[in-house]
Amino acid sequence: MNPEARKKVFDTLERLNIPYEIYEHPPLDTIEIALEYWKDIDATHCKNLFFRNHKGNRHYLVIVKDTTPFSIHSLEKKLKQGKLSFGSEKRLAKYLGVKPGSVSPFGLINDSEHHVYLFIDQQLKQSDKISFHPNDNTASLVIRFADFLRFLEDMGNDYEFFEPSPEMN
Repeated sequence: MNPEARKKVFDTLERLNIPYEIYEHPPLDTIEIALEYWKDIDATHCKNLFFRNHKGNRHYLVIVKDTTPFSIHSLEKKLKQGKLSFGSEKRLAKYLGVKPGSVSPFGLINDSEHHVYLFIDQQLKQSDKISFHPNDNTASLVIRFADFLRFLEDMGNDYEFFEPSPEMN
């Protein structure tokens, strides 16, 4: 458990007057394991993937519905920046302040230079509530989707909605 990481998230949400629900669980390192613990939580759950471009000078956080297939090649095609690869543990710490397994848009709290660009699954717009780790994979935090957008606006990182499919143009 990382109490400092959680406290930063809770403090930010409280500053923005964003209500949240927190659900404790063991570390959830894969979606398959997480699905077992998420089954009774009334929210759309997300998987969060952190990538860097081949030069290492651009970083992307991709947020998709937990069970949605995602093609990294389709994102590469859209960005036209060459091959993408997962960000290293060092890059996760530098840009999002999180460890592997705890990737979350709440990591943007640690990205004061707005270095990370977000791609958000457009399916999530249909969700009333969504859940993410609070920068620590031993809990899931649920907020309303509208409040998530307010959080993103406050963070100041650029983002766009996309259709996560192999046919992405």
